[in-house]
Amino acid sequence: MPIPDAISRVPVARPTLAARLAAHAQIMRLDHSMKNIFVIPGIVVPLSVLRSSALSWTLGRNIAVGFVATTLIACSNYVVNEVLDAPFDRLHPVKKSRPAALGLVNVPAAYVQWVVMMLVGMALAFTISAPFAWTAAALWIMGCVYNIPPARTKDKVYLDVLTESVNNPLRLLLGWFMVTSTLVPPASLLLCYWMAGCYLMALKRFSEFREIGDAEVAGAYRKSFRHYTQVSLLSSVTFYAAAAMLFFGAFIMRYRIELILVFPLVALIMSTYFKMAFEPHSAVQNPEKLYRQPLLMVEISALSCAIIALLYFDIPRLAQILSPTLPSALGH
Repeated sequence: MPIPDAISRVPVARPTLAARLAAHAQIMRLDHSMKNIFVIPGIVVPLSVLRSSALSWTLGRNIAVGFVATTLIACSNYVVNEVLDAPFDRLHPVKKSRPAALGLVNVPAAYVQWVVMMLVGMALAFTISAPFAWTAAALWIMGCVYNIPPARTKDKVYLDVLTESVNNPLRLLLGWFMVTSTLVPPASLLLCYWMAGCYLMALKRFSEFREIGDAEVAGAYRKSFRHYTQVSLLSSVTFYAAAAMLFFGAFIMRYRIELILVFPLVALIMSTYFKMAFEPHSAVQNPEKLYRQPLLMVEISALSCAIIALLYFDIPRLAQILSPTLPSALGH
């Protein structure tokens, strides 16, 4: 494939100022703010421990400012992503219509936009707490690692999924530190969140790879696709799903046994999402559009309600039923 020609293809006509401004607004991908839904469990879990003692006007302010800061920092990473991915997006059947790929973005201005959004986001983050701010900084740094050479892990097989999905536990931490800086989230919960993110991202890669259909074209668009196959991607999906459930189970058994009752709903959502990855033009490739999937939304709503209820209501009988019946191997 003549990659250099494809990469150099840009519009001949000079875009108008209005078109430039619209393009710079688009590359922030504000619609991707839907991903901040992953912050919410980080808010709910510590609140279930602290209960009414955490409720205050300060908490409300921290949550509002925290979401704005998180959005600014995450969207700043989308700006640099659009600029650096433009040559490769021109090789994609759908992404070739993105503003940067069409040459509508002023590149120096985009870099200024990227830095300014990060600085404003960090300034807001420090008004909440130092742990929140450093977590926000880590979110921005991971975006740099994922997008910017020489690291640019999005081009490296398996590392693309693993590093992008680190944003999941970082978002959980951001939600957590909106509520408290004294309690520390369990490692099992953070690892579960990371592996669940890997599961979602690997299915996204699988759906993209399958949709393109041509390994050479796929490899030209995304370098990591030169080393992936449909089989290797699905194998990794299985690993991430198993690892996520292992750590979720560890969290449940250690901290909140009542949550074991949501396992059927979690499994149902994972199977629904897996099936969606095989659909043409699947929403799995564009997670910001998942709200248009009614079945998935019903399942997620049911799971959310069940988790919130089980975090707040004790079922002593369940702990009795699941209490250990064998002596611990460590005691002998």
